[in-house]
Amino acid sequence: MSSILVFCEHQNGHLKKGSLELLTAASTSKKDVLSLVVGPGAKDIVKQTFHYGATKAFVCDSAHLTHYNSELYTALMEKAIQASNPSVLLASASMLARDLFPRVSVRIESGVISDCTELSFEGDDVKIRKPIYAAKCTVSIEFKNSPVKMILMRPNQLPVTNPDTKKSGDVIEIELPSFDLKTLVKDVVKGTSEKLDLTEANIVVAGGRGLKEKENFKILEDLADTLGATLGASRAVVDSGWVPHEMQVGQTGKTVAPSLYIAVGISGAIQHLAGMSSSKVIVAINKDPEAPIFQKATYGIVGDLFEIVPNLTEAFKNVIC
Repeated sequence: MSSILVFCEHQNGHLKKGSLELLTAASTSKKDVLSLVVGPGAKDIVKQTFHYGATKAFVCDSAHLTHYNSELYTALMEKAIQASNPSVLLASASMLARDLFPRVSVRIESGVISDCTELSFEGDDVKIRKPIYAAKCTVSIEFKNSPVKMILMRPNQLPVTNPDTKKSGDVIEIELPSFDLKTLVKDVVKGTSEKLDLTEANIVVAGGRGLKEKENFKILEDLADTLGATLGASRAVVDSGWVPHEMQVGQTGKTVAPSLYIAVGISGAIQHLAGMSSSKVIVAINKDPEAPIFQKATYGIVGDLFEIVPNLTEAFKNVIC
């Protein structure tokens, strides 16, 4: 029987939601579901993959994998593929995977499709769709002459099943290949925020030029803290230096698909819409009733954001508390 290998990313001892989505999706197929977990603590984390459908897991917990290194990860992925011989390889379309999987595809001479939003299995076939032309339309894609079908899925696109904590499986350790590295990552300085990355967040509150100045992002921070949301921004405010690029949503930033996206003071340029139009519910707050964002919004509020947002924050505090 052919198999599906899921490359699972993790943070703070838990699998990321995108990985749980892929394990759940893979378990609906009639194929064997395998998982790959790497990095320190992987031996403990790998147990979680069994709870979501994996029957066998490959693990490498080498300390050399603490920080992402494209050379090490590529060599390890190639070794894992040789050991598991999957017909399909799944991963979230994270920044890490976007860098890693094209390298792996060259090594194993297989095709890779990134930024997919739909995934299903029909017999031996895998059905995928992805947006093109700044999300103006979507296309169905097929693999031809590809030994391994490598698919990178946007997070927050697929359902997650309830875990079955009684399930277990076989764990196979993979040794990290040894060779002379061209580069060595000594340290990674992370931000102080404990909020989820934009691509993983279930709720996103994003601000644009309508906030007028950098200091006014404080009112969005209050709303985001109340909702447990992650802050985002339009390109205009990133280019102005108000917030770091990691907060940018859009064609030249991050693509998000949360359950709730609140756009505050964002006009809705096509480049921004391309990065958030897959959100399940979009709430737009803007004083311009003709702003393009309202064409995509599920709910629209026309008015002064400096009055509306604080009132929303207080209302949510009352409900949540």
